[in-house]
Amino acid sequence: MKIIVVSGGVLSGLGKGITSSSIGTVLKARGLKVTAMKIDPYLNFDAGTLNPFEHGEVFVLDDGCEADLDLGNYERFLDVNLTSDHSVTTGKVYGSVIEKERTGNFLGKTVQIIPHITNEIKSMISNVAIGSGADVTMVELGGTVGDIESMPYLEAMRQMRSELGHDSFLFVHTTLVPILGSHHEQKTKPTQHSVKELRSVGIQPDVIVARCAKPLDDGAKSKIALFCDVPLQAVVSAPDAKSIYQVPIFLEEQGLTDYLLNRMGIESKPDGLAGWKGFLNRVMNPKHEVKILLVGKYMEQRDSYMSHYEAFTHAGAELETRVKFLRMESEEIDRDVSRALLEEADGILIPGGFGSRGIEGKIEAIRYARENKVPFLGVCLGFQLANVEFARNVLGMGDANSTEFDTHTAHPVVDILPEQRSVTKMGATMRLGAQPILVEKGSTAERLYGATEITERHRHRYEINPHYIDTIQQKGLRYTGRSADGKRMEICELKGHPFFIGSQFHPEFKSRPGRPAPLHFGLVEAALRYRSERDG
Repeated sequence: MKIIVVSGGVLSGLGKGITSSSIGTVLKARGLKVTAMKIDPYLNFDAGTLNPFEHGEVFVLDDGCEADLDLGNYERFLDVNLTSDHSVTTGKVYGSVIEKERTGNFLGKTVQIIPHITNEIKSMISNVAIGSGADVTMVELGGTVGDIESMPYLEAMRQMRSELGHDSFLFVHTTLVPILGSHHEQKTKPTQHSVKELRSVGIQPDVIVARCAKPLDDGAKSKIALFCDVPLQAVVSAPDAKSIYQVPIFLEEQGLTDYLLNRMGIESKPDGLAGWKGFLNRVMNPKHEVKILLVGKYMEQRDSYMSHYEAFTHAGAELETRVKFLRMESEEIDRDVSRALLEEADGILIPGGFGSRGIEGKIEAIRYARENKVPFLGVCLGFQLANVEFARNVLGMGDANSTEFDTHTAHPVVDILPEQRSVTKMGATMRLGAQPILVEKGSTAERLYGATEITERHRHRYEINPHYIDTIQQKGLRYTGRSADGKRMEICELKGHPFFIGSQFHPEFKSRPGRPAPLHFGLVEAALRYRSERDG
């Protein structure tokens, strides 16, 4: 096994996930098979019940695992499909150990943090590294060094390094280098103290990735190398980037790939980043621009909709188009500034979400897109609300609603899935993960996917009420995608509208550089036409 652990110091939010993804990308470009996993020290079993305001989006994997958003970065950068085994939390670790104790696996021994918890952590890492067949496994440790909840993980990794050897188990430590004073001096003391904290638990970093507003100067690099006891070539500058997709190029240009390969004793192919650079060039040098309005409920936290933003970046690159994002809090749609945003938009996205807050604002935005023939994409909740809006304003069912928001509505156009009626627990109980979908031949969805059978990821408890399907379709909102058994509506398209599509699934979760989510691609494509026609 070859394992590279990425830890963080000073403060959170330094971009450990992007660092892990980018290191994996440059190693993959040298011909290696790379996988990645995330360790989150929180006690939650998974990310499924976490608030988007606090933790960003919940990323769903093919097997239905509700994971941290960094798993999305791994999948996009490495172009791999991960599993629940690649998402480790303290809840999972302790749950597994307690279950083993209850079934007598420890033969009466006193169960302790060391060795039982640390052994479980090591086993989870080893299972991914071996089971994936990867040449290199990236392991991101969430939080910061010094957090009390991270201590068992650091101890487990210290043990693994001793067991596997320093050439097979490497530590990359990300830290902050602030710029202070009138002379704009780059301060290395926070990095020195962070490394000191790491060394106090028996771990010496092999590489230091220094996050700074601008590239590190030679003096700062030398000081970090001297006081942190790492080679000068192992001090890597990670300045603020215009695009996250620049970071692998930054690492490659500073020689980090060669340094890591030499340390691990791996011979590889020459730099194979040509395709990545081509994609990045299209991202950085677009010929066109469109404005996509995202009407959401968690707009204060940009990470709440990360996969949508990245899907539009991928789509824009293929169409040589910069996607400029307009953001609207759905509760504020009646304000003059929000009305102006609707009029400014070349396309409108209504993403997923839960709860009644802001629902009427989303419905109003959908009505605007439908009546004014503005390109529209509704995802999950957006798909459901497109049906509610249509029932209210086209079918004349004024109080049509979802039973999620009004259990007594006379027209429950959206209702809870039958199998969800007896569910009481919140975590991991929705219709989750990859599900097959049959797409109607000749539909817009079939054109965009280039197939009549697709697989997409889901995360929902409610569905279109079967009792209303025929009535809705008779008035022009057609269901062009259905579940394999034909019972669940998966895609809707509005007849006579240039581009009005909703999907019960989340296409953004499978978008990749060079292979954008088809429905996001379709929205950008339609927005280009709309803008061109509007501008004359």
